[in-house]
Amino acid sequence: MLRDDGRVSGWQGVSLVAITYVYFLIFAQFAFLKRLASLGVAGSHLTAVMAAMAVGGILFSLLTPRLSIWPSPSLRLRIGLCVSASAAFLSLLPIGPVACIVLSFLIGAGLGLLTVTLVTHLRCWMGNRNPLLLAGLGTGVGYLVCNIPAFFNASAEVQATTAGLLCLAGVGVTFLPMQPQPEETPATPQTNYSFLCVLACFTALVWLDSAAFFIIQKTPELKAGTWEGSMHLSANGALHLLAALASVWLLRRRGLMFVLSASFLALGVACLLLLDPHRIALASIFYPIGVSLYSVALVAYPALLAPVTSAAERGRQAGWLYAIAGWSGSAMGIGMGQHLGSIPPLFVLASGAVILLSWPHSIVQQHKREVTLTLAMLLTAFGLNCILTANDSPLQLTPVERGRQVYISEGCINCHTQYIRPNSPDILMWGLPEPLQALRHERPPLIGNRRQGPDLSQVGGRRSPLWLKLHFYNPPEVSGASIMPSYAFLFRDQRGDDLVSYLESLHGSGLPQHRSEEENWHPSPSAVASANDRDGERLFHRSCATCHDANGETRWADHFKRLPPDLTVGPYLHLSLAEDLAQRRNRIARIVKFGVHGTDMPGHEYLPDNEIASISLWLSQQIRQPNHNP
Repeated sequence: MLRDDGRVSGWQGVSLVAITYVYFLIFAQFAFLKRLASLGVAGSHLTAVMAAMAVGGILFSLLTPRLSIWPSPSLRLRIGLCVSASAAFLSLLPIGPVACIVLSFLIGAGLGLLTVTLVTHLRCWMGNRNPLLLAGLGTGVGYLVCNIPAFFNASAEVQATTAGLLCLAGVGVTFLPMQPQPEETPATPQTNYSFLCVLACFTALVWLDSAAFFIIQKTPELKAGTWEGSMHLSANGALHLLAALASVWLLRRRGLMFVLSASFLALGVACLLLLDPHRIALASIFYPIGVSLYSVALVAYPALLAPVTSAAERGRQAGWLYAIAGWSGSAMGIGMGQHLGSIPPLFVLASGAVILLSWPHSIVQQHKREVTLTLAMLLTAFGLNCILTANDSPLQLTPVERGRQVYISEGCINCHTQYIRPNSPDILMWGLPEPLQALRHERPPLIGNRRQGPDLSQVGGRRSPLWLKLHFYNPPEVSGASIMPSYAFLFRDQRGDDLVSYLESLHGSGLPQHRSEEENWHPSPSAVASANDRDGERLFHRSCATCHDANGETRWADHFKRLPPDLTVGPYLHLSLAEDLAQRRNRIARIVKFGVHGTDMPGHEYLPDNEIASISLWLSQQIRQPNHNP
């Protein structure tokens, strides 16, 4: 006979809810994506992988209530936890795209089986002593654990391993004594709403949450103000826990619709604040509050509040709720964030309309406070939108200002800096450093801290607009062995030309002085002494032949301001018969390193002296009799 111990069964439920949230938030949304990136899964392969997770989640959310082969709730829960743990551990292996798709499907399937089974029979593990409070506590603890700085900032391998071990611990929890399945009782009047209305509201909230989550995660300035740093993470965890407990209190005192309206108020304000990176501090307060308010309801409604008459009906409602609101709503929100880069204010208002207008007229009459709250939120959101966008209309921005926004939204700061380090080789390659006071006035600052590509603080003085545009279309074709991906899609609309305008505007105040230093530069004597013409020919074809083929003809003949010369014939506008061989080699070296200002020829500032000396040696042998042209 099963032992009825409310304390044991209650903490079983808390731990199982917390484990489920930790697995979904940390592994499925963070660690797994980081593992995919490290495995080189991107583009269409990444889309297929994430689609497989959604398919698995939707399919098993709908199938779980109808599975007859595993009649025991404990057995189903163990299988869901084991599948989820196995997926986490398998993600640590060096697998290919096809295996990633299969693994992603397993993650979705395990979560679908786990979540629907857990909420359908939650009272078996929660007991009858304050089950609503325990559901809120489990949700809040799950979010709190996810925001522990050491855990949140850990490597993908550590996060995946921890998530898998927690699932195995959950399996152990299911072997502890649990409460017998209680008989279903009619829901209280405050939860007696149409299931379709509730489904529409949760879908709108998950959609908003997922779009905001994706935008924050992919925008460095927003991420830095929300999820980076121990202080931010600790504050997020505390806000999540407090909001989860507040959700429990509001569900008891005000009912489900009040909680969903309050959640929408917080999320809607956060989404509007995210439109301006300067207001990210405020958004970081409203966002976790809104998320935890509805997250508790997302567990409590199907498990404890839905007006059902049997466990089978409860399971079917939970399956539809998680399939449509959970998986489909999340996919649509991520798609919005990926394609639009922001949440349109009109969509925020439309979501509010869904929450407001989905109830029958009679229910609206019975809940005037909720209607008043939602209307107040709509007016507040509209007013905030007018204030925030009054001076930031894209039609009022210059191409340079719009291009800076594109630079930020495309995450260029992840690979490029805009800061020349004083007293370093940066000065010779890129130019003189700007005063720190000028950098402090930028909003937001784009200094950056990683250089997978060159510094761009003075790129407008080193690269022509044509070169920049061609480089965006196909970087390796004009920049040797560049690893930068193509951004040709930006030129399908105005964004590409705006980005070029912004980069062209980056000149720096010390450009004339730096040009003078370029004229006095030459390779070191040791580099000149060790120069090799064979190496020079090889390096030429790697770094220069993208514009010059073996005969000196350009591949972009219809675009350049002035065609590059045929190196075997000339004329050579920047060489002189009056120069001896050593002078000629030094001049060629300067052209190779710094380019030809006023033309489309770029410099190769990143090449070391020995490589430049070898290229100039080989070229000086090809250019035997330069024409004397100024």
